[in-house]
Amino acid sequence: MGKGHARMKRNGVLKWGSALLAGSIVFSAAMPAWADNAAEKLSFRVKAGSTSALLNGKDEKIAKPYLDHGTLMVPLGLFKRAFGSQIRLEGENVVKVMYGPHTVSMTIGSHTAWVDGRKIKLDAAPAMVSGTLMAPLRLVAEGIGAELAPGSTGTLVVSLAPSDTGEPEDPGIDTDQGKTKIGNSYYQWSMNYPSGLLLGDSEQDESIVSFGDAENTYYVEVHANDQDVKLGADELLEMLVSDAKDAGELVVDRESFPQAKVPYARIISKDGDGTFWENRSYYANGRVYEVYFADLKATNYKDLKRYAGFLDSFSIGYNGYDKTVKDLSTVQNGMRREGNDDYGVSLDVPAGWSVDNANMYYESKKGSYLKLDVSSSPKGESLEQWSEDLKTWVKEAFVQDAYQIVGTTPIEISGEKGLVNEVRYNYGDGWMTEYEVMVLHNGYRYYAEYAVPEANKEDLNKFKDLMKSMEIDFGVVSDTFGKMEEDAFLISKTKATTKQSKAFGYKINIPQYWTAIQDKFERSPVEYQFVGGRFRIAAEKSGSLDATASQLKAYYAEAAKYQKDLKVEKTENITFAGVPAVLITVHQVKDGIPYSARQILLQKDDVVYTISASLNDANATELQKAALEQTLNSFAFTEKAK
Repeated sequence: MGKGHARMKRNGVLKWGSALLAGSIVFSAAMPAWADNAAEKLSFRVKAGSTSALLNGKDEKIAKPYLDHGTLMVPLGLFKRAFGSQIRLEGENVVKVMYGPHTVSMTIGSHTAWVDGRKIKLDAAPAMVSGTLMAPLRLVAEGIGAELAPGSTGTLVVSLAPSDTGEPEDPGIDTDQGKTKIGNSYYQWSMNYPSGLLLGDSEQDESIVSFGDAENTYYVEVHANDQDVKLGADELLEMLVSDAKDAGELVVDRESFPQAKVPYARIISKDGDGTFWENRSYYANGRVYEVYFADLKATNYKDLKRYAGFLDSFSIGYNGYDKTVKDLSTVQNGMRREGNDDYGVSLDVPAGWSVDNANMYYESKKGSYLKLDVSSSPKGESLEQWSEDLKTWVKEAFVQDAYQIVGTTPIEISGEKGLVNEVRYNYGDGWMTEYEVMVLHNGYRYYAEYAVPEANKEDLNKFKDLMKSMEIDFGVVSDTFGKMEEDAFLISKTKATTKQSKAFGYKINIPQYWTAIQDKFERSPVEYQFVGGRFRIAAEKSGSLDATASQLKAYYAEAAKYQKDLKVEKTENITFAGVPAVLITVHQVKDGIPYSARQILLQKDDVVYTISASLNDANATELQKAALEQTLNSFAFTEKAK
């Protein structure tokens, strides 16, 4: 990501600021009872679904608390009204609750919070509900030193001793005891800790971290991105200038430093909003490090000189023995905690892997991956039957010499017994070992698929640790979902659904086990994929069959001259769907995977149709070939829409 990302965040500050202030009436309540009687313990009592709360013995109306993924969400203003906690709204929709020496920092919509500088993962994110900010009760209460206890009739009692320190301190993030620097131990960088620093958002993998200050005078982002090719200072400068120009910015100063300990480049630019940015770029450790700094008060690029000391403090490297550095990384023993709150799943993932928590997909740079899935279980299904179904799927998807079923072993995930199928398969580019983890609970399937290329044997040893780290709150899915989609892999290969295009005048039966890439049949193209294969229909309302066929034949003839693994096996005139057609059949090896492909070209009225189908040699089982033939044979013309 470039600086456009930083500027997007800055715009977000302005947008969220007005929304928060509009809904902040809950923060401006009268002085709490402790002001008159500081010797007594302060408390409030709340209950999910009740609009009444007991604040220091007085019954008051509040916005209705509710449960979110098992977390009780309450109006944040309760803590000010009951305890006199200081609540501040700051940049990037960040909310801070301060009491005595304690600070709780949250971001609306984010599942990450900070308590006294310590990062916390939330099951439920703070949210604006009808103009009132609702926050996790336990997080805030325990974060400021309060105690929670069950009360009568389902209530929760939050109690807190009055602070001895008078007005609550506003420590910000930069008063962690003895800390004068910040950094990231995983990405190996550090820099000085500026006064008034507030931590903003960060990327899931910590490759981007943002900061601002309480007075809204500056904004900083630090990026760390992998870069295999070594870059010199002049090349870094060229990239900075090019990025700035692409963003429509005016570059007013530029310089490279090839003789520095870590060579770097810097530019100062002015964006369309009139904000001055100093951007620096370094290359080290196989990464490009970028520091984006915006002086929100500058009127001339020379004004940024006052921050030169801060920017010069940026250093590649991280000293784990330096106790003055606050580590922003959550990586422990090479692993980072990830997961999906909607499904109640969390686990440790190797730090260098790509992360897609929404789809629960995690992948290494060497081709290993972990895919998690939750689906409904067929009524009465056993683990053993599920295991056999998965083995059958492998047999149906791979030809005999392209797979091996190693065996099935027991496993336990979050206290629930399961099974693991170990299989091996080869698309043609090398063998993969795959562990298929199956857990059944309360009518739902919990499935984990861990696959490792043969050349990446070290990842095989990570399987047990990954599974040991996995935690599943089985109650979340039951509370959140009803009947879920069943696993498409286990759908019978004989089942199909008829699809029709009125715009292009055809219909076709598509196997239900195929996965849609583009299935809007009133548009062109439509495309599906399945294990080892693809299917595509393109329809064009201009052109002719002869011209399209000639172009395609010419393409293959030219490509065959330079691609030794491409062979045109057959070109013939046929009849397809009752009209003349051209069939071209080729065999090719691409990225080490051999496959056959055919294209059928035909015309009806003013529409030229190109039907393409491909199937890997390793996946050309009788069932797969039959499904493909049945699909092609089902193609038929219909009346087009007028």
